Amino acid sequence: MNVSRIFIERPVMTALVSFAILLFGIVGYRSLPVAALPTVDFPTIQVNAALPGATPETMASAVATPLERQFSTIAGVDSMSSSNSQGSTSITITFALDRSIDAAAQDVQAAIAKAGGTLPPEMPRPPSFQKQNPADQPVLLLVLTSESLPWYTVDEYAETLMAQRISTASGVSQVSIYGPQKYAVRVQLNPDALASRGIGIDDVQKAIAAGNVNLPTGKLYGAKQSFQVQANGQLMTASAYRPLVVAWKNGVPVRLEELAKVIDGVETDKNYGWLNNDRAILLAVQRQPGTNTVQVVQNVMAMLPVFRAEIPPALKLEVMSDRSEPIRNSINDVTLTLLMTMVLVVLVIFLFLRNVTATMIPGAAVPLSIVGTFAAMYLLGYSLNNLSLMALTL
Repeated sequence: MNVSRIFIERPVMTALVSFAILLFGIVGYRSLPVAALPTVDFPTIQVNAALPGATPETMASAVATPLERQFSTIAGVDSMSSSNSQGSTSITITFALDRSIDAAAQDVQAAIAKAGGTLPPEMPRPPSFQKQNPADQPVLLLVLTSESLPWYTVDEYAETLMAQRISTASGVSQVSIYGPQKYAVRVQLNPDALASRGIGIDDVQKAIAAGNVNLPTGKLYGAKQSFQVQANGQLMTASAYRPLVVAWKNGVPVRLEELAKVIDGVETDKNYGWLNNDRAILLAVQRQPGTNTVQVVQNVMAMLPVFRAEIPPALKLEVMSDRSEPIRNSINDVTLTLLMTMVLVVLVIFLFLRNVTATMIPGAAVPLSIVGTFAAMYLLGYSLNNLSLMALTL
């Protein structure tokens, strides 16, 4: 059977098929995700836990070890590693390639809940986890700097105003904060003042915990109506902590301000972000797997003028790194090479055939076949990257 004869004898059908291939190819090209390299997804989950003030050794023994003991019972764990620093622990769990990342996330959540009874009760929040792809680096790095604002105020703008709204942008997977400076009240005890009054550090700790609670109070019932008793005992600022009574000595209250210097500060004052020798808070924007890197960056960049209008003038917002720019340049270079290659192929064919009519056939078939390949790439889930464009060029 001569396949070419069918198309030669039916020129109208051939033209319609060619037009359909061209149309689907253009649609597929516009829908293909753009990235530097092909997307590779590894079933990896990262667990983070915090205990402000704890040493790396304490974090490893009291936090990382109980969690790792529970994670080791999960099926399909390929490798597990942990990193402990001042006040924080990060555990990375890599599963086998045939393991479902969603099912693994449920197992990790159950393991964290099971290990809750063995973790220190002083932890401000339970451990959190997130799905992570080691091959997927942040596509955009934003930096916040200020010379006059407190760093916990800068952190509040970064996490509340910007990170939450950027995470809702189309194609954004998550926004990570580098060098966070969460607000906290710091109590700097005076050893001499404690010794002179016979008060220990544990007494101060118990007094602070007892004076800073937020528990349900109860309900008052009457004959015809009832009342919900609301009492918020949380202390939110350093000025609210200073008059806190730590102990009674000879019928006289000993207040916290007599024993320590109570200031507004941050949870961890040993963890900073830097940009050109200046302190800063960085926001790392990561894209969802299979999305267009260039389009994701454009969506986030469109939000920056709104942020700059809402933040104080003392706060500066800048773009530190943009991965879409080298990707655009690289894709444009490879695309130009592809076009030049097609032109050279047609010229070589013309030099050998020396016939314009005969040259028009491969001159139309070569670009049509390449454009039609974009439709096949879209159906197969490929992306437009340096390797796929190089393969088309070859």
